[in-house]
Amino acid sequence: MTQVSRSQLSGTDNLILERKGGNLTIWLNRPEVKNALSIEMTEGLCGTLKQVENDRTIRTIVLRGKDGVFCAGADLKDFQSVAQRGSAIDAAMGNRSFGFLMSQLNEQPQVVIILVEGSAIGGGLGLACVADVTLVMSDARFRLSETTLGIPPAQIAPFVTERVGLTQARRLMLTGARFNGDDAVALGIAHDHATSVDELEAKCAKILHQISACAPEANAVTKSILFETLRKPRSEALDFAAERFARCILGREGREGVSAFVEKRKPYWVSNLNEESSL
Repeated sequence: MTQVSRSQLSGTDNLILERKGGNLTIWLNRPEVKNALSIEMTEGLCGTLKQVENDRTIRTIVLRGKDGVFCAGADLKDFQSVAQRGSAIDAAMGNRSFGFLMSQLNEQPQVVIILVEGSAIGGGLGLACVADVTLVMSDARFRLSETTLGIPPAQIAPFVTERVGLTQARRLMLTGARFNGDDAVALGIAHDHATSVDELEAKCAKILHQISACAPEANAVTKSILFETLRKPRSEALDFAAERFARCILGREGREGVSAFVEKRKPYWVSNLNEESSL
């Protein structure tokens, strides 16, 4: 396991990183454009996720936007620049880079929580579909607006479809329909909604507390098993799960978890939670 110190976690003007105990909060910080994702932000997010992926002292990642807005999607100035260059290869490569971010965030070993305030449009909505837990404001605004701009929701399409199902994905993508946070919960994009920021943060804090009882490596392995079930035939997925189970039950966390249960005490990952804040 590789631990990343506070000094190694450096944000940028567009990405603010806050480490508190086992949680890393990543703030999108371009409020002047409703936190639209520039190429620089996308690369920065990928770099940060890669930097911490093997650090089990970082147990959760919370992604949210500054100034009460989550994310308005891609920066259209970048799209305009790509269109003016007229290179199909450049356009495809630039688009694919966002897909790498979506895949990385989707399968990040840490538990990923996304808080949506204000709006989640286009790629912002796509991001909301790859969190392990998504919490939204009831009045938050959602839309897959790409086709109204003459382009497809290319890189987010598989993830949105996986989240809401093919029928709803077709409706949302082909109509550009607008909907709110309550609708996002009903569609399965989000898991819960709140009517105030205080309530949203309180619900997030409750979830973080629940996660603190779960062993970090066990959570990471569980996520890997879930995604292997989507990629492999059932028999191969079960073989993969059995091999990972064996690693865990014979490893430090498995031995500790069983012993703690038998001895009626908390395992070390619960008791040591506060100590992580000194890293």
